Amino acid sequence: MKFGAHVSIAGGIDKAPSNANQIKAEVFQIFSRSPRGGKAPELTKELITDFKSEMKKYSIDEAYIHTPYYINLASTNSRIRDGSIEVIREELERATILGLPYIMTHLGSANDLPRDQAVKQVSEGINEIMKGYKGSAMFLLENSAGSGKVIGDKFEELAEIINKLPTWYKEKVGVCFDTCHAFATGYDLRNKKAIDEVLKEFNKHLDLKNLKLIHLNDSKTELGKQVDRHEHIGQGKIGLKGFKELINHPQLENINMILETPIDELGDHEANLKLIKKIRKQ
Repeated sequence: MKFGAHVSIAGGIDKAPSNANQIKAEVFQIFSRSPRGGKAPELTKELITDFKSEMKKYSIDEAYIHTPYYINLASTNSRIRDGSIEVIREELERATILGLPYIMTHLGSANDLPRDQAVKQVSEGINEIMKGYKGSAMFLLENSAGSGKVIGDKFEELAEIINKLPTWYKEKVGVCFDTCHAFATGYDLRNKKAIDEVLKEFNKHLDLKNLKLIHLNDSKTELGKQVDRHEHIGQGKIGLKGFKELINHPQLENINMILETPIDELGDHEANLKLIKKIRKQ
């Protein structure tokens, strides 16, 4: 198990490993393009070489790409849906070029579609994304916080989406588990007994072998409130006890964890990383 955080690529994607090293991250996550829109920066041969060289320089084995915020595979607007499919496929190809193992995405909102139709459309979108894909990077679906008509909050819904895919595509699709989103949905993570139950439920629907990455975030809001508000580790409603149990859970010992906690007057990624490393050693 290694710990990291989301870091900036300001000045070029090759700056990300250094930014990760500065906060003492062991792995890291990036946006490979603006999360709010626009064309992705070209990955030139020089940039790719420099990125890989920097990864080696700082002894960082893995990094991950998060897709932009505007992704919505459940949209009835063809421009948004088709654009989402195109961007996700591009990010898979970019991750492959950079030698990164995973990209992850939020799935979007059903809006005016009945939920069963939205789920079907999301699965069909993933099918289009994976068609003809020969890259090495896996596509991870991130669980949502369950607000409104957002898709993918429950394990059974993620399983339904994945199970609709052809067998070969399933081998390239996994899950990124966000602790804040799960807690907001109603999955209790505040003690070992609760965590055991959540992992049992995950394994029932999705199989723990498909859990590839964890977004480690505390929650500003109470259990089951369906509000996505990240908090510093131990300062939210999940609490330090929950994270100590989660980090040291035997079923999660080989899964890396990425912080997406706030950067404010109460703390930053480096402080949160220091805390979770201390918990890991106990």
